[in-house]
Amino acid sequence: MEPLELPLTTDRLRLRTYRESDAETHLPIYSREDVSRFLLEDPWTAEVARAQVAERMHRTGLETESRALALVIETVDGLDSLEGSHVIGDIAIWLDDGSDEKAEIGWILDPAASGHGFATEAAIAVLNVAFDHYGLHRVFAQMDARNTASAKLARRIGMREEAHLRKDWWSKGEWTDTLIFGMLSSDRQTA
Repeated sequence: MEPLELPLTTDRLRLRTYRESDAETHLPIYSREDVSRFLLEDPWTAEVARAQVAERMHRTGLETESRALALVIETVDGLDSLEGSHVIGDIAIWLDDGSDEKAEIGWILDPAASGHGFATEAAIAVLNVAFDHYGLHRVFAQMDARNTASAKLARRIGMREEAHLRKDWWSKGEWTDTLIFGMLSSDRQTA
């Protein structure tokens, strides 16, 4: 499999691999209670940010040993409303255990950057890579059912809700529901 040419670019975004300095740019996002609330982890400390970013720096493609692609979402220079480029979140895709044809996708966006379609733009770019570059059969997303913003994004990018698992995950002291969305390569609408 050919290595993916990075960074990926869209009209307003650059999706690039991690670098050490991303610990500082991600800490203000991941340390927020409202961001970590629906994640499997607690709000980040500076130490956790450094460890997480060091791990993610190796996730540079599904064809690599990591079997994962972790990308930082940053706005491109020169957008009207923003000066310079800003890290606004991240998006990742990783192969499902034992499969080279199924992958899970996940995203985190700074709440301050929501409402502008950035997450939609990034997710569509990564789905295009998943199906067109890697030739995947299926991509799925799992999330806490209370994470309505994430569920809306999954629907907006054309993923189908396939399951609502009731009280199936013990998270932060309570049983929570899980939503599972999926997209098959044959589901895609090509423009």
